[in-house]
Amino acid sequence: MALSDFPRYPLLFGPSPVHPLQRLSDHLGGARIWAKREDCNSGLAFGGNKTRKLEYLVPDALDQGATHLVSIGGVQSNHTRQVAAVAAKLGLKARLVQESWVDWPDSVNDRVGNILLSRIMGAQVELVDAAFGIGFKESWENALEQIRADGGVPYPIPAGASDHRLGGLGFANWAYEVQRQEQELGVFFDTVIVCSVTGSTQAGMIAGFAGQDRPRRLLGIDASAKIDQTRAQVEKIARNTAELIELGRDLRDDEITVLDGWAGDYYGIPVASTLDAIRLTGSLEGVIIDPVYEGKSMAALIDLARTGEIAPDSNVLYAHLGGQPAINAYSALFKVG
Repeated sequence: MALSDFPRYPLLFGPSPVHPLQRLSDHLGGARIWAKREDCNSGLAFGGNKTRKLEYLVPDALDQGATHLVSIGGVQSNHTRQVAAVAAKLGLKARLVQESWVDWPDSVNDRVGNILLSRIMGAQVELVDAAFGIGFKESWENALEQIRADGGVPYPIPAGASDHRLGGLGFANWAYEVQRQEQELGVFFDTVIVCSVTGSTQAGMIAGFAGQDRPRRLLGIDASAKIDQTRAQVEKIARNTAELIELGRDLRDDEITVLDGWAGDYYGIPVASTLDAIRLTGSLEGVIIDPVYEGKSMAALIDLARTGEIAPDSNVLYAHLGGQPAINAYSALFKVG
């Protein structure tokens, strides 16, 4: 099937906006940097990149007669918050397994930000003590079994909506959306920067851009601190998505790039470059980014521009995937301006 043949349930306002980050570009002294704002893409609970993915999962869930959307993430998961919002929109129940993926000492970590919003939207939240991992987890499988035992019909959505047959479609479509916006703006983005953890955001982009035959670099920035797992996940999902949308060729290895160096030692723990990137982007542009994902991909963009790895004459598109509600759980880091 072609990408346009897959059913899609509308959850977005339309194409997410693209705008220049002029003061940040001037500060870095070279490449012109633009942002595409998945944090402004929907009216559902502050939006975010997972809402775009869920547009393709919802028709499948409705076809199966689902009563519950069941997903998993960390305590401050952006993804589970978006699943809760979509369930509310559809009149379904949300069952969210929130594992302790981040060893973060903030005393209100499990009461503010994303998890607070999920509770407000009526989701059943289960806190589980378990380490970070992007694979299928026993706690999630147990939640599915419990709903079945109670007579419900659960629709399983893995972490990040990633390791799902349809998980890459949302951002394959995003890549074609970018192509249309480039034509409208009269600009070509030769470099795209995106954060990668569970993999399907970058993987979908890879599959979508592969059908455009333009000299574009897509640089995934690992924020998992488990680079080999993330790179393997991105490659698997990208190849599966390319086949699903009938790309007509195998992806080349050079189309799949995931860089490390900005994640720090642990998923969800910001390092100095993360906090510097958050403050710089906020103070120059009034754009808020988070400590788990966007702070790390922006730190990479800043370093790559300063070192010339991103050429001074480049047009760079920074994929802002959302996630700002989680910053509430990191308030102690920002007591001093």
